[in-house]
Amino acid sequence: MIDSTPQSTIQIYNTMSRSKEPFTPIEPGIVRMYVCGVTPYDSAHIGHGMSAITFDVIRRWLEYRGYVVRHAQNFTDVDDKIIARAEREGIDPLDLVDRLIAEWLEENDSLGVQRATVYPRVTQEIGPIITTVQGLIDRGYAYEASGEVYYRVRAFADYGKLSRRTIDDLLSGARIDIDERKEDPLDFALWKASKPGEPSWESPWGRGRPGWHIECSAMAATYLDGELDIHGGGADLIFPHHENEVAQSEAYLGHEPFARYWVHNGMLQLRGEKMSKSLGNVVSIKRILDRGLGAAFRLLVLQTHYRSPLTYTEEGLVGAERGLERLRAAASAAVMPPPTGADTNQRTESELRNLAMSTRFRFESAMDDDFDTPKAVAALFDLGRAINREAAAGVDVKVVADAAFTLSTLSAILGLSLDPPSGSADGSAEPFIDLLVRVREDLRAAKHWQLADMIRDGLKERGIALEDGPTGATWKSIATA
Repeated sequence: MIDSTPQSTIQIYNTMSRSKEPFTPIEPGIVRMYVCGVTPYDSAHIGHGMSAITFDVIRRWLEYRGYVVRHAQNFTDVDDKIIARAEREGIDPLDLVDRLIAEWLEENDSLGVQRATVYPRVTQEIGPIITTVQGLIDRGYAYEASGEVYYRVRAFADYGKLSRRTIDDLLSGARIDIDERKEDPLDFALWKASKPGEPSWESPWGRGRPGWHIECSAMAATYLDGELDIHGGGADLIFPHHENEVAQSEAYLGHEPFARYWVHNGMLQLRGEKMSKSLGNVVSIKRILDRGLGAAFRLLVLQTHYRSPLTYTEEGLVGAERGLERLRAAASAAVMPPPTGADTNQRTESELRNLAMSTRFRFESAMDDDFDTPKAVAALFDLGRAINREAAAGVDVKVVADAAFTLSTLSAILGLSLDPPSGSADGSAEPFIDLLVRVREDLRAAKHWQLADMIRDGLKERGIALEDGPTGATWKSIATA
């Protein structure tokens, strides 16, 4: 049952304080969440998918706890990489981003990611961006130079507080863009003068386009009233992007904090390296979805804490698919009649009821503790194993059904559907048989011989014969053999 009123038990790790803090929103019952979106210059990779799943789960949990979440996620639809690719393809840059944004949204749907409340795009928010830039100039935090506008980093006394960097650190260790138009090498662009052939807009400083960082400050002010409960994104955005957002927004708004909680997901790694398009070591979301493994990838993401790096391997993805199949088998166990002659046991029935109740407590406690999905998923697997075991042993179908309902309900909170794969929508029993065969193999591996034999005998009674071989069990219909 979904809570009807928001709870205050949630703890969130705040990058700004480097500690977990009790979650208290600005407005009771409402969460304003802004998450930095993609720059659509190429098809999205699974690193983008991991981040999308992370913040989808955070949103789902907040909604489960009774909050109304206003979720904004931007598209940076004007960028040097977009312009360069559009030029290579000989198309208009906006035609390119329209195609890739549509692709991204469809892929998110397939990964079980809910649509954001609003998806602002830079090219459609030029007015608010110009207003924000002008406001920073009026307050003395920015200046115009040769048709460009720069932010005065030294004018913001707390610059570096999010990334824990000082001005001296930046001068000695960071890569600095040398530009004679700047008052200081550390200053960054809010507005860029137009170049031939690039998209541009009229502004008080001449034709041009926004710098990268200013867009999020302007969009947050427009769609989420300027002050945020949660600002999310990948850990690679802490500096300079989010650091610059803090400086821009707090200087423009005249108060702090711009965001109460800064939430950053770890990076996805492939063969020990950060996955990125610039490195060329990417696995596209499309590749995962074309194999029918979108749900398995979601489970793989959930099995690692969102703040930790996720190492992607083919073995890990296949393992997640097998785990998902076991959960599906447990969720459907109640529809499979118990084997003939199986003895019910009131003690085990009571234990299964108690386990279902304790699983909900473990699950909720884990999710309240900084969205600890690995612990929440572990609780689901413990319940799933018990359901499969007790269903095979002949526990009362009502008890099994109640436990399976708990399993399915909690899984759905994480965006994991335990319904049979779409290929079984015609009512075919084959997916269920395959799942039972895999559960039997797990039982045999654990030396639960009696329970494994019950599954074998139960299938045989229903016209399904199992044959054990060196590579595992196979099955066939006795009636057509």
